[in-house]
Amino acid sequence: MASAAVSELAASAAAKAIAEWGRPATVITHLIFSTYSGAKAPSSDLRLATLLGLRPTVCRTILNLNGCSGGGRALQLAKELAENNRGARVLIACSELTLVAFYGAQDASLDTIVGQGLFGDGAGAAIVGADPVVVERPLFEMAFTMQTTIPGTEDAITMQLSTGGLDFHLSSQVPKLLGNNIERILVDAFQSLGVVDVNAAAPWNDLFWAVHPGGRAILDHIEEVLGLDAEKLAASRHVLSEFGNMSGATVIFVLDELRRRRGAEVPEWGVVMAFGPGITVETMVLHAAISLKENALASI
Repeated sequence: MASAAVSELAASAAAKAIAEWGRPATVITHLIFSTYSGAKAPSSDLRLATLLGLRPTVCRTILNLNGCSGGGRALQLAKELAENNRGARVLIACSELTLVAFYGAQDASLDTIVGQGLFGDGAGAAIVGADPVVVERPLFEMAFTMQTTIPGTEDAITMQLSTGGLDFHLSSQVPKLLGNNIERILVDAFQSLGVVDVNAAAPWNDLFWAVHPGGRAILDHIEEVLGLDAEKLAASRHVLSEFGNMSGATVIFVLDELRRRRGAEVPEWGVVMAFGPGITVETMVLHAAISLKENALASI
């Protein structure tokens, strides 16, 4: 039941993204689908491609059990595909249903209680490509991407499919672990680009932020460690309060919320961060594409 429904939910989000993109679905050359809600073969990406009417030659990739970092990983992979396949248009979709991880009162572990209160159903989608044509209106340009694993944290966030569904574990130390490592990761990402003076006082307030809201404590730790002004994580906090943690789809919701909030004084540069099992941190440096001309870098 979940496998069918998760594809249908993703198709709804993807259809909206394609309509706003303004080009036919048959132009899409690659599909990346991130989910932990459907484990079967053929996998849910095939069902999604069929629902959307994509070409039989579309190159499909399924990302399974990437958890909350799934959206970030999908965006990074889409960037690589778009920049290395001329004319490629990559549809990414992330879709999750909490049904697969729902347990009754007989399982009173703290992980289960926290998870049922924090997580929610949702799906997000985006089109990624390089060298935009006239009808395409890019929102963000992905200038740099990286993946970092925090050493010694393999047991901090875990997921395991069992006969009863999806068992998950979230350590109470995750916010602190992220807080202790976040600035080093950012320095590694931005140092080579030269767009932020990482040695300046509070340099991170010069950016716009799309952080996966894994929970309020995570956002609070990141805000404190980086010395961010309160409004910098407002989009992430809004998505968390309105929709909950939708795993990989959440970061796409945050990017969409940032788009709605964009005004005349939006910073030129920004960052996307998503966190998943490992602990794995997906980091992307974005350039606000107010009026992108032809460019070889991948754009969302």
